[in-house]
Amino acid sequence: MAPLAKRIKNDLIYGLVVGLIALLRLLPRGSAAALMRGLAGAGFRLARKEREKTIRHLTLAYGSEKSPAQIEALAGAVWSHFGVMAVDAIRLPRILAAGINTLVEAQGVERLRSALGRGRGVIVLTGHFGNWELFGAWVAQNGFPVKVVGTSAYDPRLDRIIVGLRNAAGYTNIARGKGTREIIRTLRDNEVLGMLIDQDTRVDGVFVNFFGRAAHTAVGPVILAQKMGCALLPAFIHLKEDGRYLIEFDEEITLTTTGDAAQDQVVNTQKISDAYERAIRRHPEQWVWMHERWKKQPGEGA
Repeated sequence: MAPLAKRIKNDLIYGLVVGLIALLRLLPRGSAAALMRGLAGAGFRLARKEREKTIRHLTLAYGSEKSPAQIEALAGAVWSHFGVMAVDAIRLPRILAAGINTLVEAQGVERLRSALGRGRGVIVLTGHFGNWELFGAWVAQNGFPVKVVGTSAYDPRLDRIIVGLRNAAGYTNIARGKGTREIIRTLRDNEVLGMLIDQDTRVDGVFVNFFGRAAHTAVGPVILAQKMGCALLPAFIHLKEDGRYLIEFDEEITLTTTGDAAQDQVVNTQKISDAYERAIRRHPEQWVWMHERWKKQPGEGA
């Protein structure tokens, strides 16, 4: 059992989250977004360690391109964006009731249909970018059977809320590290499998270049594509200036196959990393720069 202090802290966080969810679902979207922008701005000023991490990571990526003042302003915009992102994720039931296509549109959907037309399943490679919860909901609500691989929340009560939102939107959550058979079944059934591999997590991976630095990146999608012949399709959702969201399905990744399995994994994972970087560079304020993306480095233990 967790120590008493930790249980009390988790109970307080859970209570605040439940209360905030109820409030944001009652308010009009504009009012809810304004509230969360304000809270995000306060958090950016008060949460020193998290603010410094955001600025440090942006400096690693953009230090030679932007001034310190520009980087700090961008860091503030990152926090503000995720305030709005949280509003729309929490209000997903209201969005579904109104019809998700009233808020989300997509370009390049023919690439998804073409990949599914080959009958071997599709891994849609996206990230913690824009509003990934709305992305999954859009795919499901537009008639594509979809499951997503996601890390479980530290508090089972919060995890039930997140998984419940996903299930209500029509897509199934597969807990990371616990659903190998379900992943295989999804692809064999020619369905869409959503994977977010833009973070440094404890999974098998290789080091590839990301914003000019070595980043430990999961090789799972490449291994699955090599073994099962499924498509690898990068796709990302971003919030537009008009307050609506746009999903962009990029070109499918063509696997390099030379017979050197280890080197092919690196080359193909680099292609995925490049797709992530291109998307993030288009809208850098919409990616989770507070995450320790370059924490693990070559030569260090797992």
